[in-house]
Amino acid sequence: MSYEQQPLEDLQHIKRMMERSSRFISLSGFSGIAAGLCALTGAWFANKKIECWVKGDCTMDGLIDRGGVQLLNDLLWIATITFIGAFISAFFFTWLRSKKTKVPIWGAATGRLFWNTLVPLAAGGIFIIRMMQLGEYELIPPACLIFYGLALVNASKYTLGEIRYVGYGQLALAILNLWNIGFGLYFWAMGFGVLHIIYGVWMWNKYEKRTSS
Repeated sequence: MSYEQQPLEDLQHIKRMMERSSRFISLSGFSGIAAGLCALTGAWFANKKIECWVKGDCTMDGLIDRGGVQLLNDLLWIATITFIGAFISAFFFTWLRSKKTKVPIWGAATGRLFWNTLVPLAAGGIFIIRMMQLGEYELIPPACLIFYGLALVNASKYTLGEIRYVGYGQLALAILNLWNIGFGLYFWAMGFGVLHIIYGVWMWNKYEKRTSS
């Protein structure tokens, strides 16, 4: 190693140390893949439930589900279970990567990431609840994509920067969905399912493939 190379390597080392302290870099590609698979599974069950309701085959105790009240309850349960499954699986793989890289899963960087993700999601959750109260169900899928996309773009400042592209993708799908209202579930599956899987494979190939081999 030449004398001239040493200062450059020292600067690169300092840069890596500063990045570790200011950004949460233990996100795992498998987290995105697992979350995407959970979303696709939930979308499949939701689609089956909607098809059953449209055909009039889904009844409880011989009663017709007038106004789709039972359908709405079923879809909310599917969404809740899907979210819990995606969160647990994403946390599990992130925890494994955190152990492997010996970076604490909770710290100042994680706190900044958490709050900057939570604020857009919380605002979006309140907005969507009000939409449900007003009966604007067809706009719920694009609203989910919009607020989630904004949350990812905002969070990208405190974690791996590539996640902002997933956010841009969510926003693009949401805008397209606004002019294709009847296909909300498909756009929802594309955003929360397919985009997450593509992102997960990309991140694994870029950051984890070399270390796992």
